[in-house]
Amino acid sequence: MPRGLFGDDALPLYERTATQLLDDLRAAAARPGDRLPSERALVERYAVSRVTLRAALAQLQSRGIVRPSSSRGWFVAELGPLPEATMTPASATPQVQGFADYAQANGLTTAGKVLSATVRPATVHEAEQLRIAPGADLFDLHRLRFLDGLLVVLEHNRLPLAVCPALTGTDFTTASLYATLRAADPPQLPRDADYSVEARHPTPREIELFEIAETMPMLVATQLTSNQESRPIELTVQVYRGDRYRFRASITNQA
Repeated sequence: MPRGLFGDDALPLYERTATQLLDDLRAAAARPGDRLPSERALVERYAVSRVTLRAALAQLQSRGIVRPSSSRGWFVAELGPLPEATMTPASATPQVQGFADYAQANGLTTAGKVLSATVRPATVHEAEQLRIAPGADLFDLHRLRFLDGLLVVLEHNRLPLAVCPALTGTDFTTASLYATLRAADPPQLPRDADYSVEARHPTPREIELFEIAETMPMLVATQLTSNQESRPIELTVQVYRGDRYRFRASITNQA
């Protein structure tokens, strides 16, 4: 889900951890080549899990801030400024945000009902969008998503299985898709997305699932998400009840 203007506490925990780590490195006047404390020490310092810490380090690595060295830990690469859209707490640029991330940021409880979760060959069209070979394994997930017990969205996610094989063993009734991606090895950080929204009438199946009248407008959002290496990792179609979804974006003139 795109995110507009939210405060610092709306950022995912791994992003806040990355920000704190970068601030500490700058405060300590760290220089390129300096070694970071061990992962265990960083986990204790920031009171996060090792999965969250590694996602934060991967984010900083993707921007050239830190670099790993096999069996030797992490080292400072360059403490240049980070793009505002990812690291500044209040950014005017919409950001990629998962459904569970949005709920956590706004104090809402989530629930899900998995309608199907399968692995199948990618079609030619899907392969073109996700930049994979036609017929490659694709994880195909259909879910109903709830906020505070209210059905909000029917979601269809398609991801190349190669980016995160753990997808097939995850219970997405409760698990967050983006949290699962961030915990992958290597971490997959949803970074950019092509996003479009259109309105239409509900289909017969949607009328049944949402228990709505055929006059209820539906908002259909299509999103192609790329990771920190600009590699497409997720193709998603979300169907929202028109009275339970609003899309906001800030539009500026750069001229």
